[in-house]
Formats: sequence, structure tokens, C-alpha cells
Amino acid sequence: MSHPPPKVSHPSETNGVSAAVAFAGSGSRIRRRNRMITSCLECRRRKLKCDKSHPCTNCTKFTRDCVFLAPALDSASQLKLTEIKEKMGSLERVLEQDVARKGARSGIMNDEVPVKEEDGEGLDFLLIPEDERDLEGSPLAVGDAAYDDDADDDLMDLGVRMGKIRLTERVGGFVRPKIGEELSATLNDARNDRSSEEKTLMPGPPTAHLPISFMAPGPTYMAPSSNFFFSSSNQPASLMDFLPSKVAADRLIQQYWDAVHYLARVVHRPTFQRRYDTFWAEIQIGIEPAGSVQATVFAAMLSAVVSMSEDEVLRDFGVAKQNLVENFQMATETALARANFLRTTKIETLQAFVMYMIPLCRKEMSRAHSTLCGTGIRIAECMGLHRDGSEYGLTPLETHVRRLIWYQLCFLDIRTCEAQGPRPSIRKDDFDTQLPLNVDDAVLEYSLPTTEPSSRWTDMTFTLIRMECLEMQRQIWVDRIRLDKRKISLTAVLSKIENFRRMMQERYMPMIDDGIPIQRCGHLVMNVLILRMHIMVLNKYHNSVAKAIPDRLRQIILTSGTQVLEDAMELETSPILERWAWYAGAYQQYHTALLLVLEIFKFPMRKEADRIWKCLDYVFEVPANLSRDQKARLILTELRDKMNVYRDIRKIRAPTGMLERLGELQPRDPGSPHDPVLLGAGRQPADASNYQFHGFANGEMLFAPPPANDSPEGSSETGSSQIFGYLESPNSRDSSMTDIDWSEWDKLFPPDVNTGELNLTPFP
Repeated sequence: MSHPPPKVSHPSETNGVSAAVAFAGSGSRIRRRNRMITSCLECRRRKLKCDKSHPCTNCTKFTRDCVFLAPALDSASQLKLTEIKEKMGSLERVLEQDVARKGARSGIMNDEVPVKEEDGEGLDFLLIPEDERDLEGSPLAVGDAAYDDDADDDLMDLGVRMGKIRLTERVGGFVRPKIGEELSATLNDARNDRSSEEKTLMPGPPTAHLPISFMAPGPTYMAPSSNFFFSSSNQPASLMDFLPSKVAADRLIQQYWDAVHYLARVVHRPTFQRRYDTFWAEIQIGIEPAGSVQATVFAAMLSAVVSMSEDEVLRDFGVAKQNLVENFQMATETALARANFLRTTKIETLQAFVMYMIPLCRKEMSRAHSTLCGTGIRIAECMGLHRDGSEYGLTPLETHVRRLIWYQLCFLDIRTCEAQGPRPSIRKDDFDTQLPLNVDDAVLEYSLPTTEPSSRWTDMTFTLIRMECLEMQRQIWVDRIRLDKRKISLTAVLSKIENFRRMMQERYMPMIDDGIPIQRCGHLVMNVLILRMHIMVLNKYHNSVAKAIPDRLRQIILTSGTQVLEDAMELETSPILERWAWYAGAYQQYHTALLLVLEIFKFPMRKEADRIWKCLDYVFEVPANLSRDQKARLILTELRDKMNVYRDIRKIRAPTGMLERLGELQPRDPGSPHDPVLLGAGRQPADASNYQFHGFANGEMLFAPPPANDSPEGSSETGSSQIFGYLESPNSRDSSMTDIDWSEWDKLFPPDVNTGELNLTPFP
């Protein structure tokens, strides 16, 4: 009996789990018919009989979320339905192949290993093919850090600074205790030595002989205080010691609305404005406002001052910015202590604490920030903010404010674990608080406030974009661990990111007008946060020791990384976005620039080279009179020396397994038959017929032997190469990263765009 051809799914319906169970060279996956689904999703997934009540008996008994599909599926429900169908179809194909294999080779065990997922709810099987088991991320990047007991705790744990980048032992979310050795391996590779003359032009002495001022806090660093943790009950300071005049306070509150409120919304503006007016009315009649009210007002003023430039503060208030910041920081901490922050049950007190943390958790953070954030999360959970306010019969306005506070804590959780680790404290399954509605603040004060989100740009849209992107990043943190444990495939994770990107584009791009500054800012922030996810996932594979990353994946790193840096630069330098530039360091910290400088140092003929170097010049602030190769070598050398000094002072320990793998970083001799040959301009090898043009470097032509037969033409890695602790054998090409299902990949990233051609076309 003939079968109809398989239905080709639309790219937006591509599901990552289906890619995880796909075989290289296998036939089309089993597709299941769409039927009217009347059972809940949990019963359907577990093959249980559903009584179709809401919630059904099975879900009530086992305390699961009972979800039914509506007749008209929204995007989230459609994604869930597709995932279930793909899992079932893939498992059926696995069973068919298993039966066929056993029939042909009786007594031989099936090589495919079913793996239990970590969700803890029943058995969801993902197939790990045999040729996928050798794939591994770099063993030189780990998730956790350890230190010797004699480490110097008096030293700030902010890492080293070079230009606008700040690096600790944690780079891109991974701990790299041997990053100095990794950079040395790249610098010492003879094939990266394109000109002996350029090395003699290196300016300045070795960085290791410089004072350790590069570890000092930068201008944006704000150290949290323990005043509201360990303050005494008899506090001599009073409200009037910190309070400015009414005129100055009004100016600061207006600055808060203009420069802070849109970026990091924690309060309902009309409600806060009424409390602020009451605050001053009580002061004028001699009544001291409650500690929680004082804390919120002072926290708003603190954020307002931080968002202003030195010149603005001096012009408007006649004092130095640092003095004003210290005044309001101490005022906020004193008010939080008086409000009994550590044992509070008042939403307003927790709201003030989150407002206090927002200007502190930006570009530079110490472990103290992470500790404070963890305290805030525990207090919020004790107050039930991880449960949606609608479950407690709260008003829409009260529910809205609780959601704002919770998701700002979620952001602080992600930001602090990026900077200091080890991983997010808040897990997706630990809370059911919904995202705030996309509505204006005024709508929540109606007698019958709406319960439906708006389809236009509102007061909440910018904040919602951030919240949704950060929750996706939270999932990526989990998936990176699952990737290491072979619980999910790389294709599945990249599929999630691409589906999320398309969903966000479809949802928010119709609302955005780039001619309006705040909407342009929201557009750039969305791009930065989404494209960073590609780097989060692929970073560890780019630096792999055992396997080569395919050029098509490398192209994703190059294009996404370059776009992230360009958008980040616009956020900081665009005149129309100037009022919000103070918060740009909270979105990204330019760690992507380190990945790109390593790539462009090894392969200077990348198509994106001009764009990349424009970004690198901005980030690292290297002398403009140097050539590109000199700049790259200067950057890597200085970072290596600084990181070695920092590591020795911090007494960072490396796992024993990592020490064993360091031997693989030793550069190969330059006499390899696949090494590029460097010739002067206009010269060619004597046996030119046996060589192919390999690009230009600093005005000279590079020729290399043709690649082996099993290497695709035009690959950027001719022969064995090494970059940032990444060793590549001559035969390691696209086929080496075997957990990529390229048929699924082509649906996500069209081949006409994602060609894998990384270098410029040679001149005729």
C-alpha cells in the first residue's frame, strides 16, 4: 500500500525535540494525523484515561498542571502539541528500527541508549545515536569554581579590566581557571605568527609588571553595604539627615520616571506618585513616614542619581555625583533596616529592596551582590511571590505589582549568576507567577480593569520584552547542563532559540516603531538578549578540544556575536538613547568580544572582519596606529598576563581532569603539510599547482595545500588548527559535530543565508 508523501512543516513549527532523535541519513520522520484532542495534555502524554474534568482526576491526584488545548491553538499550545507529536513519531521510528535490527542481527543489543530527562515527571525518552556520543564541549570550561584556603579575601573579586570589558574566572557563564594557558597556546602557535616584524612593534612593557590597578573597581561599581543586615537597633541617623529639598526631590523623581522606570519597572506609577505626595505631606506636618515608604522613595532617588551624568548632577544639585550616590545609598539601607527587611511580610519593603538592587547589579558585581540577591529571592518566596496573585484573590493591581517584583528578582538572579555563578537559583518549575499584562498603568485603575493584553506598544512592553527573553535564557542555562549530560541534542536547543526568536519577532515587531527612541531601545535590547543565546550555547563547542565545530555553526557565532556587539554599541553611544545608556551594562558585558578577537586573530580574512574590528576597537580601546594583527596580539597578551596575575592572587583551583587535558593545548610544529604558507605580496609557491589561495594577511598572500578529499571545499580550517584551547584534526569537518541534524538545521537557518562560507572571496 502506498503512503502519501510526508507533510513538510512550516519553519515556525520546527521542533527541537524532533531534531534530537533524528538519524543522519534516515528517512522522514513519522507524522501523526491531527485529531480533535479532548483529553488534557498530561493524560495524553502519559497514555492515561482522562475524565475530561477541569482539573481532571489524574492531574489532581498527582498535583500536575492540567492543561487542555483550546479549539484555536495559540503559539504556546501549538508548540506543545507539535512537541508531543514529534516525540511519539520519533519513538515509533526507533521501535521499528529496533525490531528490524534485532531481526537481522539476532542477539546483538540495540546501540541506541534511551535517556531519562531531568524533569522528574515520568519517562520522556530522547535517543542518543552512537555517532553522537563522542561530541563534547571544551573540558577547559566548567560550571563551578574552587579556591585555596589561603586566598586573599581583601582583594575585590571583580576580575580584570581592559577597555570596556571586565573578566573574572567566569567567562560567558563558564569558569575557565586555565584561561591564561589557553591564550598562550593560541599566541604561541607558529601559524599565527604572520610577520616577525610586527612582534617587534609591540608597545609597552609586559602587563604582568604593571600595578594591579586593572583589578580595581570601575566607575560604575557600587558596593552593597551590610548596614541593613547587621545594623543596631539604636540608629543615630534620621530621615532629615538624608532628605533633599522638595524641589530637588521632585527633580529626582522625574528623572526616575524618564530614565529608570521604563527600563526596570518595579512600581505602578500612579500608586507610587500618590505615596510620594503623601510622604511629603506627612513630613510637612511633622510626621515621619513609615520605613517602607522611606525606603521606596530613597531607592527611586538613588536610581535617578545613578542614571544621571556627572555634569547633570553638578549642574542641577551643585554637588559631585559620587557624594549624592553615597547619600541616597546610605539612606535606602537605613530605611530598609528600619523597615525590618530581613523579616518583612510587606510587599512595599521588598519592592524597595528590589529598587535598591537595580542600580547595583549592572556591569560590575562582586559576590556580595549575588548574596544579597539570594536573600531577596528567599524573602520573596517566603512571602509567596512565586505564586501568582490571582490564586489569592488579589486585585488586578496588586497582582500586577507582585508580578513586577518577582520577575525583576528573576532578572537579578540571572544577572548575578552570570557574573559570579554558579547557576540561577530560581527554576522554572518552582513558580507559577505569570508575566504582567501588556497594558498601560492607567488601565489597572479602572473600576473593571482589563484582563487581556494589548496588541500595541504600552507602558509595559519594554519590560515584557526583557522578561520573556530572560526566562528563555533561564531555560538555556538548564539546557547547557543537559547538553553536557547528553540529555538533549544541540539541534534541539538551537531549535528552541530559533522558534523563540520567531515568536518574539511576530509578537513585538508590529508594535515597534524605530523612530520612537524608547521603542528603538526595546528593539535593540531584544536583539542583544536573543542573539546572546546562540553564544551561550555554542561558546563551549567553539572552544572544544576533541571535535571541530562545523563552519555553518561557526557562522552563527560570527554573525550573532557581531550583531550583539553592534547593537550594544548603539545602546551606549546613540544620542537618542543617551538617557538609558547608564543601564546598558546590565544586558551584556562584552564577553562576546573575546570570542571574536580569538576568531579574527586566527582567521583575519573573515567576511565580518571590518565590522568585528570596529567593535573590538571600541571594546578594548587599543591604539589606533597598530595593524590588526598587532592589535589582536596586544589584546590577547594583555588579557593573558592580567588573568594570570588575578588567578594567582585569587588562588583559583582547576579540576584534576582539566590539568590532564592541558597537554592537548601544545601547538603543533609549523612544518605540517596542511599549514598555510606565508609569502610576500605578489609571490606564489614554486609548485603553485599544488597549492590554493588562502587569503591575505597584512598585505601578504597565504597559500595552503588543497584540503583532504573528506574535507569540504572552502572550509576555513585548512589542516590542523588551534584556537582558544581548541584542537582540530585535518579530517574534522561538518561531520564531526554529529548531533546536528542538517535537514532540521536548513529549516531553521536557510542554506542561502547560512552558507558556511566564512572568508572573503580571493581577489582575481
